[in-house]
Amino acid sequence: MKILVINCGSSSFKYQLLDMNSDKVMCSGLVERIGEKVGSLTHKKDPGTDIERKINEESPFPDHTAGMTRVMALLTDPVLGVIKDLSEIKGCGHRTVQGGEEFTQSTLITDEVLEVIQRLSPLAPLHNPAAIQGIRVIMKLLPNCPSVAVFDTEFHTTMPSKAYMYAVPYEFYEKLRVRRYGFHGTSHAYVAAKAAEFLGKKQADVNVITCHLGNGCSISAVKGGKCIDTSMGLTPLAGVIMGSRCGDIDPAILIYLARQTGMSIEKIDDTLNRKSGLKGVCGFNDMRDIHTACDKGDEKAELALNMFCYSIKKYIGSYYAVLGRVDALIFTAGIGENDSLVRELVCADMEGLGISIDLAANAARSSAIRDISGKGGKVKALVIPTNEELAIAKSTLQVLEGKKPDSDL
Repeated sequence: MKILVINCGSSSFKYQLLDMNSDKVMCSGLVERIGEKVGSLTHKKDPGTDIERKINEESPFPDHTAGMTRVMALLTDPVLGVIKDLSEIKGCGHRTVQGGEEFTQSTLITDEVLEVIQRLSPLAPLHNPAAIQGIRVIMKLLPNCPSVAVFDTEFHTTMPSKAYMYAVPYEFYEKLRVRRYGFHGTSHAYVAAKAAEFLGKKQADVNVITCHLGNGCSISAVKGGKCIDTSMGLTPLAGVIMGSRCGDIDPAILIYLARQTGMSIEKIDDTLNRKSGLKGVCGFNDMRDIHTACDKGDEKAELALNMFCYSIKKYIGSYYAVLGRVDALIFTAGIGENDSLVRELVCADMEGLGISIDLAANAARSSAIRDISGKGGKVKALVIPTNEELAIAKSTLQVLEGKKPDSDL
């Protein structure tokens, strides 16, 4: 069975077509700058293989319909295509950021489901409307193909109330649903399941701390395959320091900024989401640029790097206390999988918690799951490449086959 996965933003979207008989990625791509004078499209056939074929196009894409129409043509193209007819696509999985308390698992999309996703948009104003837009376009272009919403929040719906509630007037929760939701759920679920498999144990018997570290970052405490706490909150702004997001700060800073500078709510929101984090401290939000700047003696870059790793270390320590026993510490996503220095700094001086890494193993590059634990470390330190698209595709397939989606991917 072939499943199409769509991750839709307001002016871009990513896609993958997967053959679920082998979990093979048949093709993948990215359409950007939708609505601008000139848009761009990157399409890869057989990505990551010796026979990969790639094209880059620049063309106006006035809306998502135009971009996705071009993608549909590429899927069936005689040279760059991977299927003969669009009818071969048996389902489409849509990454949907906010499912609220209404959706605790992946869900077949109907008009009623779309209405609820729309109603949840104030909780994810940058993401849910974009997802809805992508869903509507796919339902128009592939009218006989069922669509499934796979929610970033669903893995975190197992958190107990003591973890997801905020100490604000309870009516804020009752009337406005102010609470911790958490995000990156498909990634946390995927690597937690892979860790149990790697350790040769059942998920129910494994406790892990998962560190999804990219431009956006989140940490989760996973007990027996279930999330019991996570660092992001009502929005993806909370938690550890990120590329351009501030992470946890004193909430009174917002009030102070408004009073002292006259900044509007919109300006403060934009500053904390797009101009803070690593970028706010040193001017760079790409960790590779920060390492280059550190090598040149840039003190602000070094400060940003140390702040980033320190914020992660603190969450690991707190989640260790919450879990009581930790079998593995997992690093994943762009920084987590590829940045050996960040992993080294995060794990430094944590021997008291049974966490240490082997420097040679940590420095080795690989696309496979690997154990970088130091000798005598009671907690396994693992690097596990995430695969959110495969996780979304598997959840989609489970829904279409009438099975209950779960995190054992």
